[in-house]
Amino acid sequence: MHGQRVLTQCLRTARGLCLQHVSLPSQHTTARFAGGCQELSKLSTKVGLVQRRHAQEMATGSEKLSEAEYLFVEDDQPCSTSSLTAGSTPAFLARKGVLNARGQLMLKSLTYPDLEQWCISIGERPQRARQLWRWMYYDGGWVHSLDDTADLQDGLSAAFREQWRDRITVDGGLRLRSVHTAADGTRKMVFDLQDSPEAAGAGVEAVIIPVERPGASRPRTTLCVSSQVGCAQNCQFCFTGRMGLRAQLSTAQIVEQVVEARRHVAEHNRRVAAGELPGAAPMAPISNIVFMGMGEPLHNFEAVGAALEVMCHPQGLRFSPNKVTVSTVGLVPQMRALAARSAVQLAVSLHATTDEVRSWIVPLNRRYPLAELMGALEELYPRNAALRPRAGRHVLFEYVMLRGVNDSLEDAERLIKLTAAIECKVNLILFNPHAGTLFQASTQEQVLAFQAVLKAAGVVCTVRDSRGDDEMAACGQLGNIDELNRLAPMLKPPPRFRDALVAA
Repeated sequence: MHGQRVLTQCLRTARGLCLQHVSLPSQHTTARFAGGCQELSKLSTKVGLVQRRHAQEMATGSEKLSEAEYLFVEDDQPCSTSSLTAGSTPAFLARKGVLNARGQLMLKSLTYPDLEQWCISIGERPQRARQLWRWMYYDGGWVHSLDDTADLQDGLSAAFREQWRDRITVDGGLRLRSVHTAADGTRKMVFDLQDSPEAAGAGVEAVIIPVERPGASRPRTTLCVSSQVGCAQNCQFCFTGRMGLRAQLSTAQIVEQVVEARRHVAEHNRRVAAGELPGAAPMAPISNIVFMGMGEPLHNFEAVGAALEVMCHPQGLRFSPNKVTVSTVGLVPQMRALAARSAVQLAVSLHATTDEVRSWIVPLNRRYPLAELMGALEELYPRNAALRPRAGRHVLFEYVMLRGVNDSLEDAERLIKLTAAIECKVNLILFNPHAGTLFQASTQEQVLAFQAVLKAAGVVCTVRDSRGDDEMAACGQLGNIDELNRLAPMLKPPPRFRDALVAA
């Protein structure tokens, strides 16, 4: 096949560039290495595209596919460590986002097997991967550079640091710009992206949410992370969704949000213990991760998938897959791929019970209508436990309550029917207004009435508290308010809903 030949040619070229990289003697200037890596960076996009096309050609037997048809097919998996020897080239080096703009290998974009492969390829023992991993992710490590480990117990040797200082980086590609604390204790962290010209001036946001529930044995802290700068989905009620897609985050940039949030919590607790913050209480360690920040996670599937491996690795960030939730508006092929690849929890932003309404407020519904979306979820999360691919799993349906749009009792009845064959829970979300929106929040009475109908039918249904809305840190509010004039225009609503909207 033509795709196979092009793929082989690309990978051979990548191998040659990488071998220049790993075998350069120390007396050579780094300019040659940087040039080679920049060429590899350009090549990586082509390699990934050919890999995706080839994978789908093999699956369908077709050589004539449009880009839209293979856009989201996952790249080939890296080879195992057992097949690598010193001087060989790890396949992951062809992945987008593994090299930064300076041509450095970003170690935080690698999974643990990737890191072992790289260490073996440069002639190091696999134990070097464990040492690097520990300094990047273990509590109290969280280093920004190789030199941060100098003169510390089990620090990286001077020879290793000298050889690789300009060729690799343990930096995650983010710089903390500011932290905004809301009245309820929610903290929005705003980061600047390093080496991302396409997102110059834009920020990416993560939210630290302290959670105290009545009857709970102890408080916990949830971190809401972003997977993109902006979002391409244009959900009508979401500020981020109307920003458009500015940039895809790399695995390193996703993981770095968790590292920096842990660093922030640890520093806060240190200052509380030292008496530097009179009246402040310590924060619980971050125990839960939700991909509900900026962006559609499954639209950045490869980077998010690798980030999930780092987060859930027992020697990495050490989160239980049960405590990590990925939220999607309903990219059906990627939902299936995620279920096959990871044991993390899935949340689906449903928000409507008819195609008419959902195609308006969640435009992706025009590509994957309710019948296709719910059919896929019936296969992945069947109510019948005997048919369930993975025991003990359920999907969480998120449903933002919009006054006069999707909050009628008839909507509640339709929601019961839609979810009847799916093992699920429903989370009702209070709409958080933002500048430029035409929607209004449902009344408290209507939300409770809607919930009562679901509960009466045996549906597990909760109402999500609005957290951080006074600092634009709540659900649907993330983004730069200064870019209000750049928001995508609102879509034309069905005529029967116009009276429910705020006048523009």
